[in-house]
Amino acid sequence: MSGPKSLSGITVLDLTNVLAGPFCCHQLAHMGADVIKVEAPGRGDLARQLGADMELNEKLMGVSFMAQNAGKRSITLNLKDPRGKEILKKLVAKADVLVENFRPGVMDRLELGYDVLSKVNPGLVYCAISGFGQSGPMKKLPAYDQIVQGLSGIMTITGEQDKGTYRVGYPMADTIGGMTAAFAISSALAGRAMGNKDAKGSFIDISMLESVIATMGWVVSNYLIAGKEPTANGNDNFTSSPSGAFATADGQINIAANKQEQFEALCGVLGLETLIKDPRFVSRTERLENRSALTDLLEEVLVTQETDYWVEKLNAVGVPAGAVLTVPQALSLPQIADRGMLASFENVPGADRDIRILRTGIKMDGDAPSVSAPPPELGQNNNDILSSLGFSNDEIDNLAKEGVL
Repeated sequence: MSGPKSLSGITVLDLTNVLAGPFCCHQLAHMGADVIKVEAPGRGDLARQLGADMELNEKLMGVSFMAQNAGKRSITLNLKDPRGKEILKKLVAKADVLVENFRPGVMDRLELGYDVLSKVNPGLVYCAISGFGQSGPMKKLPAYDQIVQGLSGIMTITGEQDKGTYRVGYPMADTIGGMTAAFAISSALAGRAMGNKDAKGSFIDISMLESVIATMGWVVSNYLIAGKEPTANGNDNFTSSPSGAFATADGQINIAANKQEQFEALCGVLGLETLIKDPRFVSRTERLENRSALTDLLEEVLVTQETDYWVEKLNAVGVPAGAVLTVPQALSLPQIADRGMLASFENVPGADRDIRILRTGIKMDGDAPSVSAPPPELGQNNNDILSSLGFSNDEIDNLAKEGVL
């Protein structure tokens, strides 16, 4: 991204592990923040040991870590040691934001909670990410992505009825929690920048469960307002038909013929004009009631040609259609490459190889925000960061020997 970034000059202390917190700070780093990742000596973020490449896990540069830690600096601190606590406080004094995703109460037990750190820096934006929030009867329960997915109701509306529940196929709850946190932090910083006297410092409480449910307004509101309980509908759009995934000669195609004119155009492309006046399909209501029969009739024609053929034909007449792609196929789309979604780093220290990772889904003034540095090795920036706080080389060496770093 060319030119100044929106969070340039903002320092973020990232005390988080695995995904929700690191993903939050990943967004902030790409928007220009100086993100200092504070990790436990010797092991660091658990994600350093996670991912599909065991060699990288052993090097503490796991794929799961590298996925959302590019552009950050790493310092190791033993926060159970009084000297480690004091170093963190020195960092807090110069920081704008602190993000942590420990269980509620952990930072208070370390005597590093918001009440303590806000006295060190009254302008601090402190963001705590947890499974269920800092209050309520569930606050102390352990929360993993799949647990939150189940509790949110999402697993009961994913997949097909009578075939059991399905989780979303990636850590959706962690990711949404992290994105929600990044939005809240940016809002707090914006309020402070605008001179809002009540926004000088703040405590942000992010619940992964609530963050996920907040994204479910479309189906939740059908229950809250219309009294209709959401159900699992597989690949079918529960509001219209034909709208979902259909078989073709070489795979599947998504078709969204949600409007009457789109349905009629679809029938025209498939040579099924007789369906337009068929009493079973004359309107949205009838098509929903007879979805299965309509799908069978459409697929009899769709399976005679490959997906790409139908995608071109349908989009040409205003019927939204697209292939159902694998992840590698999606990443190879020219649309993704042309918009700068992928970043490459050569010979990454610690990993000893070239890597490619995702940037954010944001474009600013036509550019994809980026970071200049690859994911850091554990404690890679200890000396630089501590030197900036006034520590001498001998002091840093002693702290390392005594297990503080």
